[in-house]
Amino acid sequence: MDEHAPTLVAESHRFPCAQCGADYRFEPGHDRLVCDHCGATESIGESRSAQIRELDFKAGINAALPAQDIEETRVSQCPNCAAQVEFDSTTHAAECPFCATPVVTDTGTHRHIKPRAVLPFALDERAARSTMTDWLGALWFAPNGLKQYARKGRAMSGIYVPYWTFDADTTSNYTGERGTVYYETHSVVRDGKRVQQRVAKIRWSSARGRVARFFDDVLVLASRSLPKKFTDALEPWDLAALEPYRPEYLAGFRAEGYSVELAEGYDEARSHMARIIERDVKFDIGGDRQRIHDIDTEVRDVTFKHILLPVWLAAYKYRGRTYRFVVNGRTGRVQGERPYSTWKILFAVLLGVIIAGTIGYFYGVNEGAF
Repeated sequence: MDEHAPTLVAESHRFPCAQCGADYRFEPGHDRLVCDHCGATESIGESRSAQIRELDFKAGINAALPAQDIEETRVSQCPNCAAQVEFDSTTHAAECPFCATPVVTDTGTHRHIKPRAVLPFALDERAARSTMTDWLGALWFAPNGLKQYARKGRAMSGIYVPYWTFDADTTSNYTGERGTVYYETHSVVRDGKRVQQRVAKIRWSSARGRVARFFDDVLVLASRSLPKKFTDALEPWDLAALEPYRPEYLAGFRAEGYSVELAEGYDEARSHMARIIERDVKFDIGGDRQRIHDIDTEVRDVTFKHILLPVWLAAYKYRGRTYRFVVNGRTGRVQGERPYSTWKILFAVLLGVIIAGTIGYFYGVNEGAF
């Protein structure tokens, strides 16, 4: 660490109840903290009026962000899936919520860019479990034992998963070709007869121009602990409901530290922007077909945010294998590994053979009757 860097204190996400001293936790779906010991509640208060400030990308890349935009948290890296999970100061051993591997927490701290915004949980653990078991129940080939274990097993873990968002203003100059489809009629021989056939042709003409687009909140996953196909399938996220970051929203939950650094996140965002710009160029070229020869894009005023999005996680070890399920903490959308029961598959194949054989038998009997 830079010897001239400011001294930072690890931030705590524990909030003692004013009545009994037990820990408050954030209550999903409500802007308040609740004490599970005595039932006392405390309002978090309205915060949407506060502006969620974007950070300058160049300052972030050059490690020149102000001290108030940097924090230190105590995290542990899972030896199995490499997830970096934040723990409070009283936790010394836990199970990784991403893969169910036992983890002994580190006593060190992790210096990183502080979250600027958080999307609070809207679903509680009971609602998340219900959507997950419904999803599992719809998988006919899933083992019954896993369904029952998931339904009656331990509580799911509420995790705030890290993301980057990027804003950028772009202008793109392009060269290419516009294709116009036209038809020619030719005389051909088909089945010994001469017929007229229309053949499609394309007439190409050069095209050049400029397109501009402002990108707002291009979302990039900043975690490596979950398969991207799972987290992508949890979209869309209602980013309009983002709240300015307040540690109260994390009370009773865990937060994962980002493992995709800012520069790498921006590279992925630029790839997303490039695909959108290519689509814009094709639309601007017009015609029936388009060829793009070159796109020269100027990117200006790049800003970013580190945000936290809510996910309920379940990692179950069943017959020597870990099955992971994720639930969007806002919408209840579910994704995860699709388990298969060998016995159910064999039964389905056998049943299909029996049905096919029965149909064939009756078909043969009916044919013989005539």
